[in-house]
This record gives sequence, structure tokens and C-alpha cells, in this order.
Amino acid sequence: MGFTFNRKLPIPKEIKADYPLSANGRLQKEQRDREIRDVITGADDRFLIIVGPCSADNETAVMDYLHRLVPLQEKIRDKCIIIPRIYTNKPRTTGEGYKGMVHQPNPETAPDLLEGLIAIRKLHIRNIEETGLTAADEMLYPENWWYLTDLLSYVAVGARSVEDQHHRMTVSGFDVPAGMKNPTSGHMSVMLNSVVAAQHAHSFIYRGWDVDTTGNPLAHTILRGAVNKRGAVLPNYHYEDLRLLSELYAQTALQNPACIVDVNHSNSNKQYLEQIRISKEILNSRRYSDDIHKLVKGLMIESYIEDGCQGIHDKIYGKSITDPCLGWEKTERLIYDIAENC
Repeated sequence: MGFTFNRKLPIPKEIKADYPLSANGRLQKEQRDREIRDVITGADDRFLIIVGPCSADNETAVMDYLHRLVPLQEKIRDKCIIIPRIYTNKPRTTGEGYKGMVHQPNPETAPDLLEGLIAIRKLHIRNIEETGLTAADEMLYPENWWYLTDLLSYVAVGARSVEDQHHRMTVSGFDVPAGMKNPTSGHMSVMLNSVVAAQHAHSFIYRGWDVDTTGNPLAHTILRGAVNKRGAVLPNYHYEDLRLLSELYAQTALQNPACIVDVNHSNSNKQYLEQIRISKEILNSRRYSDDIHKLVKGLMIESYIEDGCQGIHDKIYGKSITDPCLGWEKTERLIYDIAENC
């Protein structure tokens, strides 16, 4: 048999008990959850900026980056809500490469999943306690999400996971917004079907339990571009794409129609500097169309301290070891531009 069972890992309740969020941290999260929820439902007209490294690969550099966001949030709080990206699980197209902090708290050492679970929980707690900015993470593994349920204010389901039944049903039990990305093929109906599934109640097996969920009315779409059968990149952030999504939403009975646009990945063809131009085009589309203005609730931006990316062993502080990111100075200018024009 091809499995080796190394050790039994602690259940989420045990990890949470060992590494709890403080009472003040819980109050901060409750407030942030309300604010972000109100943006998705339309009760608050502020704009979401989901921004941060492609992968949270180094606690020191990530915390440095997160602290830099705090004064920006204070200055633009009347216009925008910043949600830091603290992505601790990374999908890999071929299954090879750095899979995130949950696998390797230190990218240069062997995987250690127990230490990884502890590391990602401690990082999210540090963020809340030190910055007050509750974060977004990707739900790559539905079974692992429960280790972070009390810490996240936003969850993304990636392009490779969005068609998976288990991901959709797990999202149906969330009480925070969950963005369902379009699949790598770009088919919008698949993305919308995932939102339909996530907004409905379900009964299924989860972590060895027979569970019921109530449905998540905050589930919504994320446009991230696509790749066709010949490998050509097909962006889907243009005015016509946003109009089409608005029209498709109108044909459904979905609650809280909402879209976040991911300005990197296949929308930029991973040309990270293009995120600046793409962001401005989307804001222009929102100004031109009331329907698009109501639908597009925010942008998702990949950003770190240094421009670009590097190899795992290059050890340039604050530079991505996965997808290339926008550096801090450009990020700061972009966030202020978004606040002025959203």
C-alpha cells in the first residue's frame, strides 16, 4: 500500500486550546467580520482590497509587511477595507514545489505538518493581535479549515478546487465571505454553480462526522482569468466580462451578488506590474456602469516587500518564493489610487 501513516495529528479543538485568540482579538475579529459582511451584502459601500504575498513563506517578513498596511488602512478607512492575504496553503499545478507554511514552516527544511498547523495558527493570531487586520487565506484542504475557523474573515476557493463537491459543501457551513474563483478553463457557469452549491444547505461527511450546514449567503465569485486548450491566457477583467457576469447573476436567484477581481494570475499572465493597470481599468468600468459598480466589491492583489520573485534558496528578504508580486512602494501608491477612485 502506498500510504505511510506517520502520526496522528491533534484535532482542531486541541490546537485551538493550545494557541487561543485573546478576548480582545475575538472582539476585533467580530467587528471586522461585520464590516466585511456588510460590503458583500451592499449595506456598506466601501471597497475591499485583498492584498498580500502570493504565499506566507516567512513569518518575520510577512509580519513586517502586515504592519506596513496598518497606517494605510487608517488613512483610507472611509473608502476601503484592507484584508491582508496570509496564504498558508499553496496549490501546485504539477504537485511539485513549495506547498505553503502548513507543509513547511521553513521552506528549506523537510515538511512537518504538525509544526505547520501550529505555525499558521500562530501567524494568523499574531496578525490579529498586532495589527487588528483579520486576514484572508485559501481553503486548499477542506479538512484543515477548522484549525483556523476563529481567525479568518475571508476565505478563497481556488481555480483548481472550485469544481470539487467537498470544497463547495464545506463553504456552505462558513459564516464569513467565501470567494469562489472561476476554474482554469474560465467557464463562468461553473463558477456560478459553485456559488449556488455554497449558498445551499447540505448534509455530508466531514472530518469523520455526519454534519449539516445552513448554506452561506456570503459566497460570491472571483474572476482570475483563464487558460484555453492551447495554453493561451484569456483575461476576464474587461468591461465586457464584468457586464456578462452581471447579466448571468441576474438570471439566478443567488443572494448578495458580488464579485472580487483577482488582478494577477491569468488576468495579468503573472506579469505582476500589470496589476496596476488592470486595477485602474476595473475602477474605470465601475465608474462607467452602475451595474458593475454594484457587482464588483473589491480587488485581489499579490504584493510583498520586494518586486518579483526568487528561488527558495536566494534568501532575499520580503521577496516571493512562488508567484511574482508587486513591491511595497508600488503597492502603497496603488492602494491610495484605489481609494481615490473607487
